[in-house]
Amino acid sequence: MELNELLAIANQERSQAKPVKIRCCTAAGCLSANSQAIKHELEVGIKAEGLEKDVEVCGVGCMRLCCQGPLVQVDTPADTKLYQKVTTKDVFGIIEGLDGGKINVSEIDLSQPFFTYQKPIVLENSGKIDPEKIQAYIAAEGYQALYHVLREMTPTEVVETITRSGLRGRGGAGYPTGIKWATVAKAKSDRKFVICNADEGDPGAFMDRSVLESDPHRVLEGMAIAGYAVGASQGYIYVRAEYPIAIHRLQTAIHQAQRLGLLGSQIFESPFDFKIDIRIGAGAYVCGEETALMASIEGKRGVPHPRPPYPAESGLWGHPTLINNVETFANISPIIRKGADWFASIGTAKSKGTKVFALAGKIHNTGLIEVPMGTSLRQIVEEMGGGIPEGGTAKAVQTGGPSGGCIPASAFDTPVDYESLSNLGSMMGSGGMIVMDQTTNMVDVARFFMEFCMDESCGKCIPCRVGTVQLHKLLTKIRQGQATHTDLQLLEELCDMVKHTSLCGLGQSAPNPVFSTLHYFRDEYLELIRG
Repeated sequence: MELNELLAIANQERSQAKPVKIRCCTAAGCLSANSQAIKHELEVGIKAEGLEKDVEVCGVGCMRLCCQGPLVQVDTPADTKLYQKVTTKDVFGIIEGLDGGKINVSEIDLSQPFFTYQKPIVLENSGKIDPEKIQAYIAAEGYQALYHVLREMTPTEVVETITRSGLRGRGGAGYPTGIKWATVAKAKSDRKFVICNADEGDPGAFMDRSVLESDPHRVLEGMAIAGYAVGASQGYIYVRAEYPIAIHRLQTAIHQAQRLGLLGSQIFESPFDFKIDIRIGAGAYVCGEETALMASIEGKRGVPHPRPPYPAESGLWGHPTLINNVETFANISPIIRKGADWFASIGTAKSKGTKVFALAGKIHNTGLIEVPMGTSLRQIVEEMGGGIPEGGTAKAVQTGGPSGGCIPASAFDTPVDYESLSNLGSMMGSGGMIVMDQTTNMVDVARFFMEFCMDESCGKCIPCRVGTVQLHKLLTKIRQGQATHTDLQLLEELCDMVKHTSLCGLGQSAPNPVFSTLHYFRDEYLELIRG
């Protein structure tokens, strides 16, 4: 395929656009609330009213404000309206409203901070295009970055662009993406691999799932660009079996891209070959750790292995392997299209670009947000999130999943970036953000996450296998009011041991929620200590 053919597909798709578009969310959250039936009723209703020539009904990905789903958006030449908690009974009213009739459906104010504070880069197509239609992605400038890279840039230039952008890995600790790519590119080997880590397992996190369900081609394009940059011809997407919609849409996207010659052999009439396969995880949280993930892809038991060697040197089947998560790959195409300087101008000095968060917990507005790095926790919780329901007060925010920590309300003016969160004893992680109110017992929170880590430990190393069990027992003893000050001291010593002697990130970070709750909410522990 040549560029003119790609542009012809884009122009044809745009020319077929109808004056009015009704977008119905078909991401997992809204589908679970019957949005597929709503979409069907809208299609039937539009046809019955003879409006097919002017109105298009389209299934789209996540429309962000998940707590108010199912969501339906009506775009006309005059305005845009977003309706919440739509049912099949509301369909007739929505259609009547197209001709100026009265609509008895609750409308969402699009001028509220939840929407206006967002800066969509990763999510720029989410809620706008049909995720199962490659033409819709191409019409949104899809695969143009891949063409530009293959026909006008060298692999070295691609790596330099990603490095200059300041993009850091969005899956956890924030390692500079350009440095990782450069390391794999310099490695000498007859085979190299690219892996997309979509094994999202943190409680309350659904960022990667939403991206895969809403804009799968964006991830495929980012992986192909990465493959060209580092010299790999094979990619794997390791995705959780619990994400059937994401898996289906990825499979559909791969087949569509292959049919158009955008994946496979001699992409864009270039010498570059790149194939992508899906590997489905069986639900082990530890397989989010990169060495365990690679073992699982190889058909072995998914347990971590000591590093070095690192995957960039010796990864999948002993060959150099690049591993990034979903959100990292989703940033690649816009960086190539708009330039490294554009991306680097967003965010803070050391944390560039935006971050996608799954906002959940005791808060009015739960859903998906994408904000510039450096946005304060207070802006996210009190303005975008709308504060605590029923007049409650925010007590803490937990970021980073079981590997992160609990940040008290007194620190809500902290900007959200890698260094600031780390200084507070937490971490960015993949992007889960759980808000807690004044009724939350922080010992319970620490115990919950320790129970999660205890259950998900692979059992390979003793500090994690045994240490998490003992930590959970101590936290239970404290919560039941049966512990002493000696038990509290033992808890801290055991946390330090597990943190510094466990084999992989799961065990090393398992004590983080305990450390942070002890630091900021120690009084709640002391209240439960006998004597």
